Amino acid sequence: MKLLHATILVLFCYGCLSSCQKDILEQTPGTNISDADYWKTANDLKLYANNFYNNMLPNYNGWGSTGIYGLDADGSDNMIATTYNSALNGERVVPGNGGGYGDYADWSALRNVNYLLANYTKVTEPFDVIQSYVGEALFFRAYFYFGKLKQFGDLPWINIPLNTVSEEVFNERLPRNVVVDSIMSDLDKAITYLPTKGSAEVSRVNKEIAMLFQARIALFEGTWEKYHAGTVFGVEGSDGRTFLEKAATVSASLLDNSGGYTLSEFSDANGYWSLFNQVNYASNNEVMLWRAFDLGLSLGHRWHRYTIGGAGRGATKDLIDAYLCIDGKPIGSSDLYQGDATLVAMATNRDPRLRQTIYIPDGTHVITNNRPGGQEPVLFEYPTFDVANENKSLTGYQIYKGHNPDYNQQQDLGTTGQIIFRFAEAPLIYAEAKAELGEFSQSDADRSINLLRKRVGMPGLIVGSIANDPNQEFTGINPLLNEIRRERRVELACEGYRSDDLFRWAAIDEKIKGWKPKGAKRAQWEVAGVPQNIADAIKSFPVDAEDYIEYYQNVGALGAGYQFNLGRDYLSPIPLDQISLNPKIKQNPGW
Repeated sequence: MKLLHATILVLFCYGCLSSCQKDILEQTPGTNISDADYWKTANDLKLYANNFYNNMLPNYNGWGSTGIYGLDADGSDNMIATTYNSALNGERVVPGNGGGYGDYADWSALRNVNYLLANYTKVTEPFDVIQSYVGEALFFRAYFYFGKLKQFGDLPWINIPLNTVSEEVFNERLPRNVVVDSIMSDLDKAITYLPTKGSAEVSRVNKEIAMLFQARIALFEGTWEKYHAGTVFGVEGSDGRTFLEKAATVSASLLDNSGGYTLSEFSDANGYWSLFNQVNYASNNEVMLWRAFDLGLSLGHRWHRYTIGGAGRGATKDLIDAYLCIDGKPIGSSDLYQGDATLVAMATNRDPRLRQTIYIPDGTHVITNNRPGGQEPVLFEYPTFDVANENKSLTGYQIYKGHNPDYNQQQDLGTTGQIIFRFAEAPLIYAEAKAELGEFSQSDADRSINLLRKRVGMPGLIVGSIANDPNQEFTGINPLLNEIRRERRVELACEGYRSDDLFRWAAIDEKIKGWKPKGAKRAQWEVAGVPQNIADAIKSFPVDAEDYIEYYQNVGALGAGYQFNLGRDYLSPIPLDQISLNPKIKQNPGW
């Protein structure tokens, strides 16, 4: 088990020296000892590499955060937030500087990674003693570039710590597939250099984590090139197949040689929910990398101040409708579907992951237990329509996934672990890559998505007998691929994957353009017996013609639904100062 502790020593201190990309690439990382005294031992490399974990991997410990379980509200069809996503509505403009591309902070992480890779050869110890730290640096360079690739597409590839005389300072942006080739090369070497789970040091990236990350990137780029082919965002002469083959090969190897990682087995009806609210994942072989918190060191987060309520967010009806019924059929063709007049009816006879993702007033969804003085647990009865925006339910579908009901976790600081990589992604990558290649068989289903369904008691997917879905989500692909995408959406719901998925599938036209997010039916809280505070509060929530909550209905900018610019908004704009500094840098399409 890889534990990413929030207290990893920070040895190097980096200052913000300039907003110009050229300037940041010229700086030498500041240290509290000189280079002449450094770069001698493996421990020197280890201490330097520790900074990558602290500074490059996400840490959701700010006010208003619910950890990874609120990320789908930041630009997807799974969740919404109090403030609508302006990028999905085509409201961005070209920045003068910064914008994720031109500030010191935007590129300093790459500068620091390259600095280690330029200096590790000075260490006098044998390479087999230090190779894991070289592997970590290569992993984090790939991590950096993948983030920038998703945002900007084409990028300059910089693999040395530049200085004032480096010609590379004025490099042009390379085509995105060339950049991904370099990312794949970095990760190939990282996988070679990194130890396996069984021999790796706790808290550090290992071979299997690098394999999962490589498969993720290959799937992203393969599908991006396939579905954006023929558009201004595609890659000329490429349909993405090479990267899809890479994704299938690497994920298959990981499934066959997982190093001890595996899917968790659920021993009770809440096993899926329990997977996401543990304080310590040290003995959990599904969670591959995670961030731990320690109140003894005043390190924690405030997630459960918000997960006790709606957290200023809400799942959408679009997400809820994706869950199958327990007969394995979609709600549009199953006789078991009970409708959605109430939350209880909506969750009845549905994939058990639904009621473990959303609060349901069924007497089992605990808001708070372990209360002082032996008080009875507080159970969920009504969405928090009547509280301040930061904890309000926006749709009636409150997120239960990731919630820790322990009273002690809901006070000043909590310590529920933050999942960064989990093994369940591997079978999903494998299934999708094989299906995109047209090579998906029943045996592939059985070694991938059917394992995920089996552990929650759902029927497996029968490749030759896929149930008809009159509301098939994506019209341009076959029913098999729709079901594989459904499984990915349900298994990874609210964990921050959905926006990337919609972008790489070029699916914004189907899923976002003109879309008005809906929630639960309001009338279920306008009946006798509902507390007055809830009944009064719900009156202010607008509904559509069918009584579904439409939180943004009175937002003028969304009067016609999201107005995403399909010829522009799939990528972010390059700031104007960077184009002025380097004429070789061309603006992204449409900007």
